Amino acid sequence: MPNTDAIKARMKELGLTQAELASAVNIATPTMCQKINNIRPFTLEEAEKVAKRLEVSDNDFGHYFFSR
Repeated sequence: MPNTDAIKARMKELGLTQAELASAVNIATPTMCQKINNIRPFTLEEAEKVAKRLEVSDNDFGHYFFSR
């Protein structure tokens, strides 16, 4: 499950909206909202695209996409 708080905080740091993030992943904005809020799962490809857009390093990928 993604770390919703970490993703939203990083989006805020970068000044990104869910619509902009959805566009980067090529999915609808409501779908992105559901994925960020753990209603629908991210595919690995989607998570990688989100991480790239959020400028998340490979070392920090787990913090954003594998909550403990």
